Amino acid sequence: MKYNIRGDKLVVTKSIKEYIEEKLDRLNKYYENSKDLECKVVVRSKNNLQSIEVTIPANKFILRAEVSEKDLYAAIDLVVDKLEGQIRKNKTRLKNRYEKVEMQEMYLNFEIVDDEEEEVLDIVKRKDIDTKPMDEEEALLQMQLLNHDFFVFKNIDEECVSVIYKRKDNKYGIINVK
Repeated sequence: MKYNIRGDKLVVTKSIKEYIEEKLDRLNKYYENSKDLECKVVVRSKNNLQSIEVTIPANKFILRAEVSEKDLYAAIDLVVDKLEGQIRKNKTRLKNRYEKVEMQEMYLNFEIVDDEEEEVLDIVKRKDIDTKPMDEEEALLQMQLLNHDFFVFKNIDEECVSVIYKRKDNKYGIINVK
């Protein structure tokens, strides 16, 4: 796996980088071609908390986890455990789903666009999303893998753009944009 490790308001030392790489190498056993994957890691420091965010865009899904702790090394251990748990939890579901689908890339490409007008409009982040057609079950799976509260997708059942979201009662809702 190729690693792209950067610090946000924090200097990533050689020892931190080596520790992150060593821990994330545990995930290589779950991927057939782990050499082709680029793992993006962002390490942040805010107040007393150290946080680490790991995103691995695999060829059929995106794996993402974020953990905040007082100790950075503890956060690294927890984020790797969280990623490994996500893989194990969804391994069978992913295998069954993608055996039925032709071999093609099944993940979203996110591009962060920085604008100088952000300060005036109070928009702090902007993402362009290339969606792909999928059914609601696959969208729910993608949302859970990304560990997000919502997910935007092209709904093949309704033939429109849809947003699936997690409600406060831990059930799910869908908004269709016609």
